[in-house]
Amino acid sequence: MIKIEQHPFEPFLPDGAVVLMLGTFPPKPERWSMEFYYPNKINDMWRIMGLLFYGDKNHFWLDAEKRFDLIKLKTFLNGHKIALYDTATRVRRLKDNASDKFLDIVETINLDEFFKARPTIRAIVTAGEKATGVIAQKAGVELPKMGEIAHCNYHGHVFDLWRMPSTSRAYPLALEKKAQAYREMFLQLGYEV
Repeated sequence: MIKIEQHPFEPFLPDGAVVLMLGTFPPKPERWSMEFYYPNKINDMWRIMGLLFYGDKNHFWLDAEKRFDLIKLKTFLNGHKIALYDTATRVRRLKDNASDKFLDIVETINLDEFFKARPTIRAIVTAGEKATGVIAQKAGVELPKMGEIAHCNYHGHVFDLWRMPSTSRAYPLALEKKAQAYREMFLQLGYEV
């Protein structure tokens, strides 16, 4: 019997959040550089954000400590009204890694709770196919193509679902190309990047 893992982090929900970014599920704790979202030091998410918003892929990286700067990250996310969580709240790892391919999702995100807590959310951004599939299924829409959106109405809450490239290094796309996809999305959402 494969052990069921519970999501280790609380949702990060800035006041007035307009964007909810969702991955699938965190890697195992031994891969973390911090106790927060996208904790693996080789994941590209925070490098992409540093590149887009500050012109420096290492903006959030503390080289001497070999970890991301949690205070800087939270300040950035609060300032830009970006919420974070994952689409899976309970999973079984079918292999000893964080690959979506080998994650059996036991329980998914309760979107109603997020929209009740932050009715200001107008976009959900998913990193990767599996995360996008969970939200598309809940919203009853077709899985959008990479970099595209699906307009959703979930129990009366209207939002756009953006399918973005995975920020995992296992996803075979150069950092700059991933960043360009995220840049286009943020520009359409009204951010200055």
